[in-house]
Amino acid sequence: MATIPLTRRGAELLKEELQRLKSVERPAVINAIAEARAQGDLSENAEYDAARERQGFVEGRIAELETKLANAQVIDPRLLDADGRVVFGATVDLEDLESGDRVSYQIVGDDEADIKAGKISVSSPIARALIGRSAGDTAEVRAPGGVRQYDVLDVRYE
Repeated sequence: MATIPLTRRGAELLKEELQRLKSVERPAVINAIAEARAQGDLSENAEYDAARERQGFVEGRIAELETKLANAQVIDPRLLDADGRVVFGATVDLEDLESGDRVSYQIVGDDEADIKAGKISVSSPIARALIGRSAGDTAEVRAPGGVRQYDVLDVRYE
């Protein structure tokens, strides 16, 4: 499996989720299965079926997180020296040339993306258009809604 880029904060969030799944969710599911088994006949026991389904989800997510963390390449944006260019982990201030709106995005891994928090996936059309640009450059973004142009106002490594 290829390496998965994550910011330091993104890796911490995945580790916290993994810890919660192992220490809270897994024991709760095991208890729910034990309680459902105590009710007797398992062939028509909806609680047992639901608990087993939940167990499958929890175990699958644990395996997924462990794999991602094992293959993670953790990048601390504060340690980057990219000569003012947009790279993974950078925070970019943009101005939409059509509307004049200003936005700020941090380019993060797929698992960390949260547009409401200003974090966009490195594989998104806008991030792909921004990678390698510097302050003062114009980026042309080909998105499903059409082509948009953005001026890169500032690039920060926070």
